[in-house]
Amino acid sequence: MFSLIFEGLQQDLRLALLPPFFCAVFRLAFILLYRPKKTPSGEWRKWYHCFRYGFWWGMDMNAYPFLALLVLVTLPAAILPFWHEIGNMLRMGLMGSYLLLIYTAFLAKLIFYFHFHDIFNHTVWLGKNADKRNFADIFFHQNHGGWILLSYLPYGALCLFAMKGLLALPCLSWPELSPPGLQYALDAILVPVAIAVYYWFRYGGTFLHRNKPEWDEVPAVVKDDIFMAKATLDDLVNLKILRRHAVHPSLKHSDEEAREILSPILPESILTDDDPLLYFRRKARGPRIPMPRHIFLLFAESHAQSPLDPLYECLHIADGARRFRKLPGTVAFDNVLPGGMISQTSIVSMLSGIYDVDMELNENQEFWKGTPRTALALQLKRLGYRTALWYGGSLTWGSLLHYTPAAGFDEMYDGIKICPAGSPRTWLGVYDHIFLENVGRILKEKEDGTPAFHFIYTTSNHGPYNIPVEEYGFDASSIMPEAPAMVREDEAIRRQLGCYWYTDKVLHDFIEKLRAEYPDSLFIITGDHSIGVIPFSSGIVERKEPALRERLLTSFALQHSGLSKEMFAGNTIACHMNLAATLMELIAPKGFEYYTLFPSLTEPIDHIVTPYCWMNCRELGLYADKISQSLSVSGPALPLNLESEKYAEERAAWCELTGWMVRHPNLLHH
Repeated sequence: MFSLIFEGLQQDLRLALLPPFFCAVFRLAFILLYRPKKTPSGEWRKWYHCFRYGFWWGMDMNAYPFLALLVLVTLPAAILPFWHEIGNMLRMGLMGSYLLLIYTAFLAKLIFYFHFHDIFNHTVWLGKNADKRNFADIFFHQNHGGWILLSYLPYGALCLFAMKGLLALPCLSWPELSPPGLQYALDAILVPVAIAVYYWFRYGGTFLHRNKPEWDEVPAVVKDDIFMAKATLDDLVNLKILRRHAVHPSLKHSDEEAREILSPILPESILTDDDPLLYFRRKARGPRIPMPRHIFLLFAESHAQSPLDPLYECLHIADGARRFRKLPGTVAFDNVLPGGMISQTSIVSMLSGIYDVDMELNENQEFWKGTPRTALALQLKRLGYRTALWYGGSLTWGSLLHYTPAAGFDEMYDGIKICPAGSPRTWLGVYDHIFLENVGRILKEKEDGTPAFHFIYTTSNHGPYNIPVEEYGFDASSIMPEAPAMVREDEAIRRQLGCYWYTDKVLHDFIEKLRAEYPDSLFIITGDHSIGVIPFSSGIVERKEPALRERLLTSFALQHSGLSKEMFAGNTIACHMNLAATLMELIAPKGFEYYTLFPSLTEPIDHIVTPYCWMNCRELGLYADKISQSLSVSGPALPLNLESEKYAEERAAWCELTGWMVRHPNLLHH
């Protein structure tokens, strides 16, 4: 019996070598694919400790297959002859499944990093309510999904070859000792030793659980390089950590704990009230422009700030926005943070007036019944505006059909339904020019002189960028002749740049028509979030990586004949969450009461804090990585400040405020 266990343990240990080996190979592939510096020249210690620590940290998951083989194959095989006969087949089945799992996680990380410039983060969990058809479209048409699926064949064959080769190696025999007492003692410790080996590897080369590898203990030489620090983290360990923190901590707090966390943004006198939003009541100082009959808020998919920076003017993909910014009465901000890092959290934060904090408020049925008193449309209705939301796709996306009526909208328009049947579209929505054309048509039909607020959300500037933009006027050679040749010749780059150009052009053509038809209107144009649109690999600037501002900042501009820069207190930074107060201070009568968490852009603002980022007039920081960088527009790479985290208590308070509203749905306005 014990000789069979000993033989099985040797087979289990051999196969247990494969997961950490493949994880190391995947770690190297990730570095070679995405890190600007591909070689360890001059930084051998960094690479050594990255792989060393990554191995031990990875054993948090990679030790499980050894335990599974021991419990499910080796121990039963010592008792059941039939199980012993098929033992190696069972071992290959179990280990092969795990090896396929880590390969799948690795491929998913590569795709995730391509889109979000990060390893797996909380955004992963938001995918459960996303349009799966759009995922498939992006996977197959932008990320070469067919080739990715075919890659399982050679990988599976390699795993099978490696497993068969390891299992074919000869095994040592279990020693036979005398007297019998020594044999019994040796037999008795075999399984406990095997379990101890499992725990020693599982805890990262220690028997103490508290000494297990974790993020805080990544060697300093590695952690100083944020990319290499993230590369130490195996993908399944990454997902395990995220799973552990899937529920936002604020939802687990008691009211007493929450009040303490809220204290940086609330005075002590209000902390006993049930509704903390009461503190954010403000009174308008009086209108700065005549109350416009129409307010158009154009929320453009992925309309980032970076193409508007002077460094990238040669691309000419944002010429429409540049023309718009030169119009009399246009005020633009070059440093603007969205309320969320992806479309869903961004739109919900802006509409609700509180940060979504990745809680998916739009999917919470309590928010289908009511909304916070800070909601944008709700407050514009109190000013006498009819409110309408126009979405280029289906209103079933993100449960907008249920969420937006409660958020204060009188009318909701589904882009699929308002456009002619058979209109060309992506999985997200109808092509922008067709959608906006039909928005304009219905606006004319419904015009009755009532003041109206229109939230118009486009969809076309989104992966997999397969809109035939050449049919709509995009010709890289004539539009961007000064750009590097690679930009014009690389198909993938050209498609993405062309899609941005297309959206920017049709959006601003639409605005020009609206300005002619409704000359007293107020226009706001912004993007839901930023996007990695600049092709750094082309040599357009000296560096190969985007600056933080290029990763995080979205476009933002307001236009009305009565606006001037002097109205905006010299501000150079802003956030989507400042918009509600700004509108009130621009158009509301003196003394009008409204609720917003954040001040108007007509008041001096020295810093911005969101759940994800912080920004002041000099620098921009990302909380997830604890890094910051100058806000300067620079061709050469700017220094990256590590372990940089400002306004952390304020950030925690804004997140806690959302948690409070989720835990107290009775405070929502119905």
